[in-house]
Amino acid sequence: MTPTSGIEFLVWLLIVAAMIAMLAKRLRIPYTVSLVLGGLLLGIIQLPILSPLQPGHRPDWLTPDVILILFLPALVFEGSVKLDVRELLRNSVPLLLLANAGVLLAALVTGYLVHWLIGLPVLIALLFGCIISATDPISVLAIFKDLRVDKRLSLIMEGESLLNDGTAVVLFGILFGAIVAEKLTVAKGIEQYFLAVAGGAVLGSALGYLASRITGTVDDPQIEITLTTILAYGSYLLAFHLHLSGVIATASAGLMLGNFGAKRGMSAGTRTAMQSFWEYISFVMNSLVFLLIGLEIHVRELLQNWASVLLAIGAVFVGRVLSIYLLMPLSNRFAEKIPLRWQHVAVWGGLRGALALALALSLTTAFPYREQILNLTFGVVIFSILVQGLTIKPLVRILKLANGDDATAA
Repeated sequence: MTPTSGIEFLVWLLIVAAMIAMLAKRLRIPYTVSLVLGGLLLGIIQLPILSPLQPGHRPDWLTPDVILILFLPALVFEGSVKLDVRELLRNSVPLLLLANAGVLLAALVTGYLVHWLIGLPVLIALLFGCIISATDPISVLAIFKDLRVDKRLSLIMEGESLLNDGTAVVLFGILFGAIVAEKLTVAKGIEQYFLAVAGGAVLGSALGYLASRITGTVDDPQIEITLTTILAYGSYLLAFHLHLSGVIATASAGLMLGNFGAKRGMSAGTRTAMQSFWEYISFVMNSLVFLLIGLEIHVRELLQNWASVLLAIGAVFVGRVLSIYLLMPLSNRFAEKIPLRWQHVAVWGGLRGALALALALSLTTAFPYREQILNLTFGVVIFSILVQGLTIKPLVRILKLANGDDATAA
């Protein structure tokens, strides 16, 4: 695989993504849904002109690890830099519950149900639970914006997704190490978890503060935007090398820069330019990721294992239901109430996406039950994006949460 063919592959992906984006806008279909459908069709249709997108012609360097390091920091940073930390603190109770206890509960419930229903070994099933536990509601948030859903509901779902990515990645790493080492110490796992999360938050905040101080001494949009790019990827890579949570580090760095550096050290013009830059980067990264999801999914294998896939979808749904309906009443005791109608939307809007796919693909070919994990992950992802993604809009309207309707009643 030559560098030229690798660049050609990326160019073709961008061409297809742009065409799908225009078509999705005309048909009023969620963009991410249309990208996955487009990727599925490209994987089935064998046209000579599209040969660079076929499995045998894809670049060797586009591994899951590269996907995580290339795409994830940009998506996390773009999401965090625009969030208001005061609103996050206002909703810190439900966010922390969902991103920590919620992910752990969903992973445990999903894992044990998959073990019981499908017969995978317990640790392997729990690893699948960790892979599939993080939510990715990109298309849902776009629909919320179109329907003018209450901003607090959007913030809760976006904040949960931002934080639970880090939790899921840390849990995946701990359990993967336990399976490879063939022993699992609960105390050691808890220690690793808190060290990775807390260490990533401290590291990211410190780097974000440093970058904010530096941008305050510069008055050049291009240099300042370059510094934000270094911050996004530098915080992730440094945390990765220190065995901390790269996602949490990047999210913390983005929050610090967006709420401190951008407001105090950047001019209005630079802030606008920075926001436009990261919105574009997010658009490109999301386009490539969701198109790759469609290209990587093997429809024939999914159909051959349809019973196991359906059971896995049911197990994931049960895990999500329990994490929302058990933890949200607890949150309502200590913080501003989250209405029951919002909880319904949070359950159905908890889509799975790129992170789950990348974690599953990162398993080596020698890893036990790798193919079963891939099939189950692909099945859950495709169901959540196509079925839940296409039905969330009617659900929002049925619950009367669209167009600024009163969302405070249960």
